[in-house]
Amino acid sequence: MILKIINSLLILVAVFMGFKQGYAMFSGKPEMMDMFSKWGFTKTGLMALGATTMLSAALILFPKTFVWGNFLMAAGILLIICFHLQDKDLKGMAIELPFLLMNLVIIYLQHPLKTN
Repeated sequence: MILKIINSLLILVAVFMGFKQGYAMFSGKPEMMDMFSKWGFTKTGLMALGATTMLSAALILFPKTFVWGNFLMAAGILLIICFHLQDKDLKGMAIELPFLLMNLVIIYLQHPLKTN
């Protein structure tokens, strides 16, 4: 029971962060444009990544699409980690790593409303 509560809280954090960061990318916030433009993202590419991030956050909420949502979110985070590593930016990579691990833990604990 306590694991379901912890997992529910982790899911809420992941969904909130997914929507927050996804919207920042989708709307082309200057800090997002600065970070992603150095990796060759155009405004349209950043909007697509933002939309995908928000979609993945929404998919996490439902038991049937839970794994797909987490997979998409983790893939997006891994993409950002790879770009940071390509730039030899260990600080940027270290900031993203807990979010990747959180998605993996959420997948491991499974959806709290899933019925066996």
